[in-house]
Amino acid sequence: MGKVGIIGVGQSAFVRQYPGSIRELAFEGFKNAMKDAQITVKDVDASVVCSAPEYDKQRSPAGVFAEYLGLNPQPTFYVESLCSSSSMGLRLAYSLVKSGLHDVVAVIGFQKMSEISSSESQERMGRGADIQWESPFGTMMPAYYAMYARAHMAAYGTTPEDLARIRVKSATYGQLNELAVYRKPVTFEMFADPNDRMAGPVASPLRVGDCCANADGSSCIIVASEEKARALSQKPVWILGLGAASTSVNLAGRNLFTGLTVAQEAAKQAYAMAGIEPKDIDVAEVHDCFTIAELMAYENLGFAAPGEGKDLIRSKETYKEGRIPVNVDGGLLSKGHPIGATGGSQIRTIVLQLRGEAGAIQVKDPEIGLVHNIGGVGLYGNVTILGR
Repeated sequence: MGKVGIIGVGQSAFVRQYPGSIRELAFEGFKNAMKDAQITVKDVDASVVCSAPEYDKQRSPAGVFAEYLGLNPQPTFYVESLCSSSSMGLRLAYSLVKSGLHDVVAVIGFQKMSEISSSESQERMGRGADIQWESPFGTMMPAYYAMYARAHMAAYGTTPEDLARIRVKSATYGQLNELAVYRKPVTFEMFADPNDRMAGPVASPLRVGDCCANADGSSCIIVASEEKARALSQKPVWILGLGAASTSVNLAGRNLFTGLTVAQEAAKQAYAMAGIEPKDIDVAEVHDCFTIAELMAYENLGFAAPGEGKDLIRSKETYKEGRIPVNVDGGLLSKGHPIGATGGSQIRTIVLQLRGEAGAIQVKDPEIGLVHNIGGVGLYGNVTILGR
């Protein structure tokens, strides 16, 4: 079979509280992707709906969306791998197209997290860990990533100031992203001021400014066979490499706490499939649910050696003008994190970059981009490599 391309991308604004239903929220991203691809629902052979369950009351949202979006009687699939759901959905869509079963597939990611309270949301996230041996004892997402931060600091001399630098970078670009939740500037001095909200403790050494926030949002990626992509799109972006991995759900079953093995393994697979090396990546989107997660991603993806990720942010090499621009759309730290929609939003950013349509955050002449999307506390890892 031929190559598989992306011919349309869309995203809703990420907001703290979306006023409509989940089907209306999904429509926001879908309509933008369909407009971008300049196709109609008759062109879509199948759909893949991606989210983390238990944030709303709807059972089997894929069927509901297929009806609402006018995609009946085409088949629809539901994919869940926590925060990496829509990257995993892209992997499924790629497989459906590559196999010849379908020519055009819509990957729709969504999450309406405001349907439940903040405390309920934290409890749901905790269930992403082992519900028998871990989450009943109160471990939540910030605490898990704080353990990784502690380990990284102990092993490599990473400091809270290094993490603050990542949030400052995020805010630099988040201000330019009209679809982001947080568009206010963040300065390094805020973290040094004990009275500033950014410096407020969450799970030591992580502070408020080190953590992304829940959000409501949707995203959509339109995937097509090479024949369809060339016929329907003026600027198809090609899927060059895909990597995916999993690991022990219990942290007690892991042997690395200064990085995520799923990211390392998924990156290895994606680089091999694409036939490239880390140095060939021109722009990247990484899963910065916490500042330490971005720092570890630098190292897990091969942009820096273990322990040297802090040097990249200190020298501003991950800024738009640097050697390897990372999260120049503000990342999760600025955009917010509507779990099922996050991977699709990351993919959208890289597609726009490769098409030269990223506006104020456009990197100069990128040819190859990478998306790193993690589910849970390093339970699932997905790495996607795209090329123009």
